[in-house]
Amino acid sequence: MAPPLLIDTDTASDDAVALILAIRSGADVRAVTAVAGNVPLAQASRNARFTLELLGADVPVFEGAPRPLLREPHTAEWFHGQDGLGDQGYAPPRRAAASGHAVTAIIDTARANPGLTIVTLGPMTNLALALLQAPDLAASIGRMVVMGGAACTVGNVTPAAEYNIWCDPEAARVCFRSPIPIEMVGWELCRGAAALDAGDIERCRALGTDVARFAVDSNSAALAANRALFNEDGVGLPDPVAMAIALWPELATRKSRHAVDVECEGTLTRGMTVVDQLDVVRKMPGSRAGWAPGAAEREPNVTVCWELDAREFKRRLFRALGDVSS
Repeated sequence: MAPPLLIDTDTASDDAVALILAIRSGADVRAVTAVAGNVPLAQASRNARFTLELLGADVPVFEGAPRPLLREPHTAEWFHGQDGLGDQGYAPPRRAAASGHAVTAIIDTARANPGLTIVTLGPMTNLALALLQAPDLAASIGRMVVMGGAACTVGNVTPAAEYNIWCDPEAARVCFRSPIPIEMVGWELCRGAAALDAGDIERCRALGTDVARFAVDSNSAALAANRALFNEDGVGLPDPVAMAIALWPELATRKSRHAVDVECEGTLTRGMTVVDQLDVVRKMPGSRAGWAPGAAEREPNVTVCWELDAREFKRRLFRALGDVSS
Protein backbone atom coordinates (compact mmCIF):
# COMPACT_ATOMS: atom_id res chain seq x y z
CA MET A 1 0.00 0.00 0.00
CA ALA A 2 1.34 3.44 -0.96
CA PRO A 3 2.09 5.81 1.92
CA PRO A 4 -0.24 8.75 2.55
CA LEU A 5 0.42 11.97 0.68
CA LEU A 6 0.60 15.67 1.53
CA ILE A 7 0.62 18.14 -1.35
CA ASP A 8 2.12 21.61 -0.98
CA THR A 9 1.05 23.89 -3.82
CA ASP A 10 0.89 27.45 -5.15
CA THR A 11 -2.16 26.33 -7.10
CA ALA A 12 -2.28 27.56 -10.66
CA SER A 13 -3.18 25.76 -13.86
CA ASP A 14 -0.68 22.88 -13.90
CA ASP A 15 -0.93 22.45 -10.11
CA ALA A 16 -4.67 21.93 -10.56
CA VAL A 17 -4.04 19.14 -13.07
CA ALA A 18 -1.59 17.56 -10.61
CA LEU A 19 -4.33 17.57 -7.96
CA ILE A 20 -6.66 15.90 -10.45
CA LEU A 21 -4.06 13.24 -11.19
CA ALA A 22 -3.53 12.50 -7.49
CA ILE A 23 -7.20 12.34 -6.51
CA ARG A 24 -8.44 10.50 -9.60
CA SER A 25 -5.64 7.95 -9.26
CA GLY A 26 -6.76 7.04 -5.76
CA ALA A 27 -3.88 8.56 -3.80
CA ASP A 28 -4.42 8.81 -0.06
CA VAL A 29 -4.14 12.61 0.14
CA ARG A 30 -4.29 13.64 3.79
CA ALA A 31 -3.90 17.40 3.32
CA VAL A 32 -3.18 20.13 0.82
CA THR A 33 -1.13 23.10 1.98
CA ALA A 34 -1.17 26.34 0.03
CA VAL A 35 1.79 28.68 -0.42
CA ALA A 36 2.30 31.95 -2.27
CA GLY A 37 4.06 31.59 -5.59
CA ASN A 38 2.36 31.49 -8.98
CA VAL A 39 -0.44 33.54 -7.42
CA PRO A 40 -0.88 35.18 -4.02
CA LEU A 41 -1.67 32.88 -1.11
CA ALA A 42 -5.43 33.55 -0.99
CA GLN A 43 -5.77 32.78 -4.70
CA ALA A 44 -3.67 29.63 -4.42
CA SER A 45 -5.94 28.43 -1.61
CA ARG A 46 -9.07 29.31 -3.55
CA ASN A 47 -7.83 27.48 -6.66
CA ALA A 48 -6.95 24.36 -4.66
CA ARG A 49 -10.35 24.31 -2.99
CA PHE A 50 -12.15 24.86 -6.28
CA THR A 51 -10.28 21.98 -7.90
CA LEU A 52 -10.94 19.61 -5.00
CA GLU A 53 -14.65 20.52 -5.04
CA LEU A 54 -14.79 19.79 -8.76
CA LEU A 55 -13.39 16.35 -7.94
CA GLY A 56 -15.73 15.80 -4.99
CA ALA A 57 -12.69 15.30 -2.75
CA ASP A 58 -13.00 15.90 0.98
CA VAL A 59 -9.43 17.06 1.58
CA PRO A 60 -8.62 20.02 3.85
CA VAL A 61 -6.68 22.96 2.41
CA PHE A 62 -4.47 24.83 4.87
CA GLU A 63 -3.09 28.28 4.09
CA GLY A 64 0.59 28.92 4.76
CA ALA A 65 3.34 31.37 3.88
CA PRO A 66 2.17 34.54 2.08
CA ARG A 67 5.67 35.41 0.84
CA PRO A 68 9.19 33.96 0.53
CA LEU A 69 11.45 33.72 3.57
CA LEU A 70 13.62 36.73 2.68
CA ARG A 71 12.73 37.88 -0.82
CA GLU A 72 10.03 40.05 -2.29
CA PRO A 73 7.27 37.94 -3.86
CA HIS A 74 7.18 37.55 -7.64
CA THR A 75 3.99 35.95 -8.91
CA ALA A 76 3.44 34.41 -12.35
CA GLU A 77 0.01 35.62 -13.46
CA TRP A 78 1.73 36.58 -16.71
CA PHE A 79 1.97 32.86 -17.39
CA HIS A 80 -1.12 31.35 -15.73
CA GLY A 81 -3.62 34.23 -16.00
CA GLN A 82 -4.68 36.72 -13.35
CA ASP A 83 -6.57 34.08 -11.38
CA GLY A 84 -3.97 31.39 -12.07
CA LEU A 85 -6.54 29.29 -13.91
CA GLY A 86 -6.60 30.89 -17.32
CA ASP A 87 -9.14 33.61 -16.38
CA GLN A 88 -12.13 31.42 -17.18
CA GLY A 89 -14.38 33.04 -14.56
CA TYR A 90 -14.71 30.04 -12.26
CA ALA A 91 -17.07 30.51 -9.31
CA PRO A 92 -15.65 30.78 -5.79
CA PRO A 93 -15.40 27.48 -3.92
CA ARG A 94 -18.09 26.80 -1.38
CA ARG A 95 -15.75 25.40 1.24
CA ALA A 96 -13.51 27.64 3.34
CA ALA A 97 -9.87 26.97 4.04
CA ALA A 98 -9.18 24.71 7.00
CA SER A 99 -8.44 26.36 10.33
CA GLY A 100 -4.81 26.42 11.36
CA HIS A 101 -1.57 27.23 9.57
CA ALA A 102 -0.10 25.09 6.80
CA VAL A 103 3.22 24.78 8.63
CA THR A 104 1.48 23.30 11.66
CA ALA A 105 -0.52 21.01 9.37
CA ILE A 106 2.69 19.74 7.74
CA ILE A 107 4.30 19.02 11.10
CA ASP A 108 1.19 17.36 12.55
CA THR A 109 0.48 15.30 9.42
CA ALA A 110 4.05 14.04 9.17
CA ARG A 111 4.22 13.08 12.83
CA ALA A 112 0.88 11.30 12.64
CA ASN A 113 1.89 9.45 9.47
CA PRO A 114 5.51 8.25 9.68
CA GLY A 115 6.83 7.64 6.19
CA LEU A 116 4.60 10.35 4.72
CA THR A 117 5.26 11.35 1.10
CA ILE A 118 5.26 15.08 0.47
CA VAL A 119 4.96 16.53 -3.02
CA THR A 120 5.96 20.18 -3.40
CA LEU A 121 4.53 21.93 -6.45
CA GLY A 122 5.53 25.50 -5.62
CA PRO A 123 8.13 27.48 -3.69
CA MET A 124 9.32 25.46 -0.69
CA THR A 125 8.58 28.15 1.92
CA ASN A 126 6.08 26.13 3.96
CA LEU A 127 8.40 23.13 4.14
CA ALA A 128 11.40 25.24 5.12
CA LEU A 129 9.43 26.91 7.90
CA ALA A 130 8.28 23.51 9.14
CA LEU A 131 11.88 22.25 9.23
CA LEU A 132 13.10 25.38 11.00
CA GLN A 133 10.32 25.08 13.56
CA ALA A 134 10.66 21.31 14.05
CA PRO A 135 14.13 20.08 12.96
CA ASP A 136 13.20 16.51 13.91
CA LEU A 137 10.46 16.55 11.29
CA ALA A 138 12.74 15.12 8.61
CA ALA A 139 12.74 11.73 10.36
CA SER A 140 8.96 11.43 9.80
CA ILE A 141 9.06 12.12 6.07
CA GLY A 142 9.69 9.04 3.99
CA ARG A 143 10.04 10.80 0.65
CA MET A 144 9.72 14.30 -0.76
CA VAL A 145 9.18 14.74 -4.48
CA VAL A 146 10.09 18.27 -5.50
CA MET A 147 8.80 19.87 -8.67
CA GLY A 148 11.58 22.34 -8.99
CA GLY A 149 14.99 23.03 -10.34
CA ALA A 150 16.72 22.51 -13.63
CA ALA A 151 19.32 19.76 -13.58
CA CYS A 152 22.32 20.89 -15.63
CA THR A 153 20.08 22.67 -18.13
CA VAL A 154 18.38 25.99 -18.86
CA GLY A 155 15.79 27.37 -16.46
CA ASN A 156 12.32 28.69 -17.22
CA VAL A 157 12.45 32.04 -15.39
CA THR A 158 16.14 32.86 -15.90
CA PRO A 159 18.79 31.06 -17.95
CA ALA A 160 20.00 29.46 -14.71
CA ALA A 161 16.89 28.79 -12.64
CA GLU A 162 13.45 27.24 -12.53
CA TYR A 163 10.67 29.40 -11.06
CA ASN A 164 9.81 27.50 -7.85
CA ILE A 165 13.41 27.46 -6.65
CA TRP A 166 14.17 30.98 -7.92
CA CYS A 167 11.11 32.37 -6.13
CA ASP A 168 12.40 31.35 -2.68
CA PRO A 169 15.94 30.01 -2.99
CA GLU A 170 16.64 30.27 0.74
CA ALA A 171 13.68 28.01 1.49
CA ALA A 172 14.83 25.52 -1.14
CA ARG A 173 18.33 25.55 0.35
CA VAL A 174 16.95 24.74 3.82
CA CYS A 175 15.09 21.75 2.40
CA PHE A 176 17.89 20.49 0.14
CA ARG A 177 20.36 20.61 3.03
CA SER A 178 18.01 18.68 5.32
CA PRO A 179 18.12 14.89 5.78
CA ILE A 180 14.78 14.44 3.98
CA PRO A 181 15.01 11.95 1.08
CA ILE A 182 14.41 14.30 -1.86
CA GLU A 183 13.69 13.48 -5.48
CA MET A 184 14.12 16.47 -7.77
CA VAL A 185 11.89 16.61 -10.83
CA GLY A 186 13.16 19.54 -12.88
CA TRP A 187 10.95 21.49 -15.23
CA GLU A 188 12.82 20.09 -18.23
CA LEU A 189 11.05 16.73 -17.86
CA CYS A 190 7.74 18.27 -18.95
CA ARG A 191 9.11 19.41 -22.31
CA GLY A 192 9.36 17.65 -25.64
CA ALA A 193 7.39 14.42 -25.84
CA ALA A 194 5.85 15.00 -22.39
CA ALA A 195 4.18 18.29 -23.38
CA LEU A 196 0.56 18.18 -24.48
CA ASP A 197 0.53 18.97 -28.18
CA ALA A 198 -2.48 19.99 -30.28
CA GLY A 199 -3.57 16.37 -30.72
CA ASP A 200 -3.37 15.68 -27.01
CA ILE A 201 -5.40 18.78 -26.23
CA GLU A 202 -8.10 17.78 -28.72
CA ARG A 203 -8.12 14.30 -27.20
CA CYS A 204 -8.73 15.84 -23.79
CA ARG A 205 -11.58 17.98 -25.09
CA ALA A 206 -13.15 14.98 -26.82
CA LEU A 207 -13.39 13.15 -23.50
CA GLY A 208 -16.28 15.48 -22.62
CA THR A 209 -15.76 15.25 -18.86
CA ASP A 210 -15.85 18.26 -16.55
CA VAL A 211 -12.33 17.62 -15.31
CA ALA A 212 -10.94 17.23 -18.84
CA ARG A 213 -12.50 20.52 -19.94
CA PHE A 214 -11.19 22.19 -16.79
CA ALA A 215 -7.69 20.80 -17.33
CA VAL A 216 -7.55 22.24 -20.85
CA ASP A 217 -9.32 25.55 -20.25
CA SER A 218 -7.45 26.40 -17.06
CA ASN A 219 -4.18 25.99 -18.97
CA SER A 220 -5.20 28.23 -21.88
CA ALA A 221 -3.07 31.17 -20.70
CA ALA A 222 -0.14 28.83 -20.07
CA LEU A 223 -0.47 27.44 -23.60
CA ALA A 224 -0.33 30.93 -25.10
CA ALA A 225 2.63 31.89 -22.90
CA ASN A 226 4.46 28.69 -23.76
CA ARG A 227 4.14 29.47 -27.46
CA ALA A 228 5.29 33.05 -27.01
CA LEU A 229 8.13 32.50 -24.56
CA PHE A 230 9.53 29.08 -25.40
CA ASN A 231 8.45 28.72 -29.05
CA GLU A 232 6.76 25.41 -28.23
CA ASP A 233 3.40 24.54 -29.77
CA GLY A 234 1.98 22.81 -26.74
CA VAL A 235 1.79 23.08 -23.00
CA GLY A 236 4.20 21.54 -20.56
CA LEU A 237 2.80 20.27 -17.27
CA PRO A 238 5.68 20.21 -14.78
CA ASP A 239 3.52 19.70 -11.70
CA PRO A 240 1.59 16.71 -13.10
CA VAL A 241 4.90 15.17 -14.19
CA ALA A 242 6.23 15.46 -10.63
CA MET A 243 2.96 14.08 -9.26
CA ALA A 244 3.11 11.15 -11.66
CA ILE A 245 6.63 10.29 -10.51
CA ALA A 246 5.47 10.57 -6.89
CA LEU A 247 2.63 8.13 -7.58
CA TRP A 248 4.51 5.82 -9.95
CA PRO A 249 8.28 6.06 -9.36
CA GLU A 250 9.00 3.81 -12.33
CA LEU A 251 7.95 6.63 -14.69
CA ALA A 252 11.32 8.22 -14.00
CA THR A 253 13.27 5.96 -16.32
CA ARG A 254 16.68 7.39 -15.45
CA LYS A 255 17.67 8.87 -12.11
CA SER A 256 20.78 9.07 -9.99
CA ARG A 257 21.89 10.48 -6.64
CA HIS A 258 24.14 13.51 -6.44
CA ALA A 259 25.12 16.32 -4.15
CA VAL A 260 22.76 19.21 -4.96
CA ASP A 261 22.74 22.70 -3.51
CA VAL A 262 20.89 25.92 -4.26
CA GLU A 263 22.55 29.19 -5.25
CA CYS A 264 21.28 32.11 -3.18
CA GLU A 265 24.06 34.69 -3.48
CA GLY A 266 24.64 34.77 -7.24
CA THR A 267 23.44 37.76 -9.26
CA LEU A 268 22.94 35.83 -12.49
CA THR A 269 22.42 32.43 -10.92
CA ARG A 270 19.91 33.05 -8.12
CA GLY A 271 17.93 29.86 -7.56
CA MET A 272 20.17 27.64 -9.65
CA THR A 273 20.10 24.01 -8.55
CA VAL A 274 23.78 23.11 -8.67
CA VAL A 275 24.01 19.38 -9.37
CA ASP A 276 27.38 17.74 -8.85
CA GLN A 277 26.67 15.39 -11.72
CA LEU A 278 30.24 14.05 -11.87
CA ASP A 279 30.48 13.68 -8.07
CA VAL A 280 33.66 15.73 -8.04
CA VAL A 281 32.96 17.12 -4.57
CA ARG A 282 33.05 13.62 -3.15
CA LYS A 283 35.81 12.17 -5.34
CA MET A 284 38.41 14.91 -5.70
CA PRO A 285 40.30 16.22 -2.67
CA GLY A 286 40.58 19.98 -2.65
CA SER A 287 37.60 20.52 -4.98
CA ARG A 288 35.17 21.58 -2.26
CA ALA A 289 36.08 25.23 -1.86
CA GLY A 290 33.05 26.51 -3.78
CA TRP A 291 30.55 24.51 -1.77
CA ALA A 292 28.89 25.39 1.49
CA PRO A 293 30.63 24.86 4.84
CA GLY A 294 30.34 21.20 5.71
CA ALA A 295 30.16 20.11 2.08
CA ALA A 296 33.43 18.23 2.51
CA GLU A 297 31.52 15.59 4.44
CA ARG A 298 28.54 15.60 2.11
CA GLU A 299 27.51 12.47 0.30
CA PRO A 300 25.01 12.60 -2.59
CA ASN A 301 21.84 13.94 -0.98
CA VAL A 302 19.26 14.23 -3.77
CA THR A 303 17.89 11.79 -6.31
CA VAL A 304 17.79 13.65 -9.61
CA CYS A 305 15.24 12.50 -12.16
CA TRP A 306 16.71 12.83 -15.65
CA GLU A 307 14.24 11.12 -17.98
CA LEU A 308 10.51 10.40 -18.09
CA ASP A 309 8.41 7.72 -19.76
CA ALA A 310 6.34 10.39 -21.52
CA ARG A 311 4.00 7.96 -23.24
CA GLU A 312 3.02 6.27 -19.99
CA PHE A 313 2.73 9.61 -18.23
CA LYS A 314 0.20 10.77 -20.81
CA ARG A 315 -1.71 7.49 -20.67
CA ARG A 316 -2.18 7.80 -16.93
CA LEU A 317 -3.05 11.48 -17.20
CA PHE A 318 -5.73 10.80 -19.83
CA ARG A 319 -7.14 8.04 -17.65
CA ALA A 320 -7.41 10.45 -14.72
CA LEU A 321 -9.24 12.91 -16.99
CA GLY A 322 -11.82 10.27 -17.90
CA ASP A 323 -10.41 8.22 -20.77
CA VAL A 324 -11.56 4.72 -19.84
CA SER A 325 -9.59 3.22 -22.74
CA SER A 326 -6.27 4.34 -21.22
